[in-house]
Amino acid sequence: MLYAFGFDGLGVVVGDLYIVDPDPLPGQEGPEWGVRLEVRVLERRPLEGDIYSAQPILVGRPLWRADLLEAVDHPGTLDRAHHHPTFGDDGWSPCERVFEPGLSADPLGWVGQRLSAYDEVRAGVPEILDVVRRLLGRIRSGELARAPGAGGGDGGAGGAGVRAGWL
Repeated sequence: MLYAFGFDGLGVVVGDLYIVDPDPLPGQEGPEWGVRLEVRVLERRPLEGDIYSAQPILVGRPLWRADLLEAVDHPGTLDRAHHHPTFGDDGWSPCERVFEPGLSADPLGWVGQRLSAYDEVRAGVPEILDVVRRLLGRIRSGELARAPGAGGGDGGAGGAGVRAGWL
């Protein structure tokens, strides 16, 4: 599931994610699930038709990412919550995972503070966090962030990695 919030030149996209990292950090082996939230450049594109046509909108490159993840076999812990404060030279590849004590202690509060640093996003933070809470509940109930093929486990990745979700 994907949610998109649009502001003046910035967007916040939020979605469920199931992932098996092909090269996990020590102690982070195995499938993980949760919510990915990204602040992205949002761009209104020129109309493709007449004045009544749908407005093309580009959700562009990411500026910041938070991954509220947990090991599938440790639901409710957000034991793998981290963020990516920068993206590489290509503008799309995130830096390594950054774990913050505040993010681990209060993931939603920490993300809310981080989002509030963007002036145009600040007023939308309560609604964005509400979506994150609801998505986490639906993930933990087994409704979202399911392994490809819905077979559970690593989706048959065989160590090659799996990623299911919009973001």
